[in-house]
Formats: sequence, structure tokens, C-alpha cells
Amino acid sequence: MSGILYICATPIGNLKDMTPRVIETLKSVDLIAAEDTRNSIKLLNAFDIDTPMTSYHEYNRLEKGRVLVDKLKSGMNIALITDAGTPAISDPGELLVTMCHENDITVTSLPGPAALIVALSLSGLPTRRFCFEAFLPVDKKERKLILNELKTETRTIILYEAPHHLKNTLKELYETLGDRKITVCRELTKKFEEIMPLTLNKAIEYYEENDPRGEYVLVIEGMGFDELKEQKEKEFDDISIKDHMERYISEGYDEKAAMKAVAADRGISKRDVYQAVLEYKNT
Repeated sequence: MSGILYICATPIGNLKDMTPRVIETLKSVDLIAAEDTRNSIKLLNAFDIDTPMTSYHEYNRLEKGRVLVDKLKSGMNIALITDAGTPAISDPGELLVTMCHENDITVTSLPGPAALIVALSLSGLPTRRFCFEAFLPVDKKERKLILNELKTETRTIILYEAPHHLKNTLKELYETLGDRKITVCRELTKKFEEIMPLTLNKAIEYYEENDPRGEYVLVIEGMGFDELKEQKEKEFDDISIKDHMERYISEGYDEKAAMKAVAADRGISKRDVYQAVLEYKNT
């Protein structure tokens, strides 16, 4: 029979957040796949864990993933850990999990810390609906595309950022999103943990005078529904209802569906759209 892949959450800062179940599992499995063995050996030593380790990271995830799957097929039990927090969340472990499912290998999770959830719970911003973008892309075009998508995001937004990129990212967010509420979370669960509810403008001002230090999670207010509606209505002020209809029809909408979409975009009734379409047809 195949072995089991254990997704083991490890502390994001405070070692006391290590769960007894994770410690027990790391001691009992045949192998630990770690993102950075040099970093993880410190964690294992702290809990007297001497299970063999192997590296599994972004740059070997496909090749090493195949090796790990073969070991699991042979009956070995393997624990997957990342440098901090829950593996497979913005982490190369997601590919290994997929590969295990494709090979009918059992995967189970030993839950624990996740920086995005810790930050969200501390943010004071709405928590029912949120989107997680992790680190913004490095590629300029892709980064701009994601930022433009976030402009009309109504859910609370969660981002990760490194200290040397923080100032630039805050400025980009301000330029794209406007002056939204933001909770800047630094060094979560560690000695110098800091939770700062600000606005983007105030955050920029703060870090002009204070050098960013440590790892950051940014929790940002989503766009309000009223603001989104107003923006969408303004977006179509410069085009006629006829041109608006033709845009949707060119995308494959039938006339009825196009009318419904135009009405929603412009904040008017379908009857108003229908009446305008009739007027165009009769001229």
C-alpha cells in the first residue's frame, strides 16, 4: 500500500505554536520534505526530531516531486514542511499535493499557523470575504494587471511583502487603489510583533521616516459596493447604450442577455435599455 503525505504546519515565529500532533508526526514518518533544510534543522533540533530530511523547494519541485511520489508509492510516509506556516499555501507544496492526488496517494493536513489568517484576524477589517494574493508578481506587466484587478475588488485583500520592497508596494497600492484602510502586520507571533491600522497614505508617510524591518502581511480594505457601482456607472457615461449593447453582442451575448448586462453596468432598468434599443431601431 502507498504511504501518506502529511501537510505539517510549523510556527511562523513563536516555537510554542508547534502542535504536539505535528511533533509526533515529524518523529514518526520515514522522511521530512523541507523547503530549506538549513532552516528546518533548527526547528527539528528544538524538538529533538532526528527524522531524515530532503529538500523540496520552488526550483526542484517537479523533479523532486516525482521522486517523493515514488517513495510514497513504495509505502513510505512523508511529512511536508515549509520554512514557516502551512505548506502548499503560496508554496511549492501545492504541486506535490496535486501529484499525490493524481497518483491516488492519501494526503492529510495537520493544521496550524498561517500568516494570512493570523493577520486577517488581527486586522479589524471585514473577515467574511477576503482574497489572498501572496506576493505581487515581479514582472511589471503582470504586476500591473493584478493591481488593476484589485482596484475593483470588494473583498478584503491580503498581501505578503518583504521589507526591501515595502515602500514601493505601498506607493503602487495608493496610486492604484486610492487611500484605503490598511492594517500593516509585522513579525507576526514574534517578539517585535506590530499591528498598525492605518490608511495607505499614512502608511507611506510612516515608512518615509521609519525603515521597514521584518516580514510583512498587508491587509487592505476592499472597494465598497456603492463606490463600485458608481465607478461602473461612470465608466459607461462616454458610450451610448447602442454601442454598449453592440460590445456585448460582439462577445457572443444574445440581445436579451446583452440588455441585462447593460442595465447592470449602467445601474438602470432593463426596460430603459429596451426602450433605448427601440428608439435606435426606429431611427
